[in-house]
Amino acid sequence: MRLAVPLLASALIAGCASLPDLHSWFRSSANNKTPTIVGSRGPLNAERTAAVLARLQASGASDSLARHIAIEEEIAGRPLTVGNSATLLRDGPAFFAAMFDAIESARDHVNLEFYIIEGDEVSGRFSEVLLRKAAEGVSVNLIYDSVGSNGTPGEYFERLRAGGVRVLEYNPVNPLKARGAWRVNNRNHRKVVIADGRVAFTGGINISDVYASGSAGAAAVSGSSGFSGGASGGMNLGSRPSRGSRAIGWRDTNIRIQGPAVEQLQRLFLDTWAAQEGEALPQKNWFPGAQREGEHPVRIIASGPGDPVPAIYIALLSSIAHAERSVHITMAYFVPDPQTIAVLKRAAGRGLDVVLVLPSYTDFWAVFHAGRSHYSELLDAGVKIYERQEALLHAKTIVVDGVWSTVGSSNLDWRSFLHNEELNAVILGWGFGREMEAMFEDDLRGSVRIEREAWAQRPTNMRMKEWIGRMWEYWL
Repeated sequence: MRLAVPLLASALIAGCASLPDLHSWFRSSANNKTPTIVGSRGPLNAERTAAVLARLQASGASDSLARHIAIEEEIAGRPLTVGNSATLLRDGPAFFAAMFDAIESARDHVNLEFYIIEGDEVSGRFSEVLLRKAAEGVSVNLIYDSVGSNGTPGEYFERLRAGGVRVLEYNPVNPLKARGAWRVNNRNHRKVVIADGRVAFTGGINISDVYASGSAGAAAVSGSSGFSGGASGGMNLGSRPSRGSRAIGWRDTNIRIQGPAVEQLQRLFLDTWAAQEGEALPQKNWFPGAQREGEHPVRIIASGPGDPVPAIYIALLSSIAHAERSVHITMAYFVPDPQTIAVLKRAAGRGLDVVLVLPSYTDFWAVFHAGRSHYSELLDAGVKIYERQEALLHAKTIVVDGVWSTVGSSNLDWRSFLHNEELNAVILGWGFGREMEAMFEDDLRGSVRIEREAWAQRPTNMRMKEWIGRMWEYWL
């Protein structure tokens, strides 16, 4: 589920953006600032802000991580919000059930943003519920990505439009449909659902049948047994599994949010709609007023190709750089830039438990092998690497020190940081962190560890694939 390789030629013509130097942000004056915290009734005063920060420290947040939170606010441009509920939704079945329930319950509006909407069974149910809500007078507004959904028949979206759903194609591939400059390399990779401005979802799950079965009990795919033995240890070569096969099982994560943080997601959706020159939206109750729904502090971090600084990139690497105990990463597409590698290596060098759970097979071989080309350097530095078996890993989650967690659409790769519209939710506190760690442990149990000595004996044909993937990693 990546950008098609044939588009790389046009991308090269567009020129190369670059990632910023991290050190200036780590030395930022934000280190000395008290974070702004917003509740259901607006910004908290100094006393209540201090109380929230004290609770975070009591739950395990170190002084170093507190400094990261200040940097995160400066780069994100959005305050930390308190009074949220945050529910982990593991795999497609859990997300689809919760999403359809929220859409069915909407009375004013439903705003949706997806990279992929496929013309299959899940998408059919998706269209039916959207058409039904539109017929009831609910404002239904959908953004889909032109590349991610390029295999979906045009009739699918035309039927939605005819039924009263406002549909907006993000950066059309067809240059005749382009609004302004033709930016085919810049994609909208976000997955967002907002119902009535009160409940929202985000994460890595698209509208597709591949998520319908989930990953629990999925049958093993031939050749995906990992590589923990010698050179003949059965290392999977990254062959593409059958797209749409429910037998494969896709492992992914979404989050359901209620509370003040929903407003941040709503504003991002409306900003994207306006930037893409979508048709005028009716006057609706976009911001019904935040209510306290739970105990979780949440911040939404977004970034896109038009931003002067990639906020998600700075935020993710800052969280790792300021970690004091552990960094646990579950990542679908891992194609790290030099600074990401350096931050991971330094964390492991400080004695932290730095663990990566990555795919053992993929839907895009070049990304898969480009990521593997960095294994040796990371293993030598003490980073532990596992590959998830018996399911195609598509999740993008990180938990630091058991108290800083993120669930979102962004991978750890150049494309996410420079070329895509991405969105991550950050949740603070040991309660949610404990759920994240439990999910991480489940993935570890379904994974095989990459052993340093065995990896050094991998076959020549694998090394060649890694070399080819590394050549293109900036564009993948």
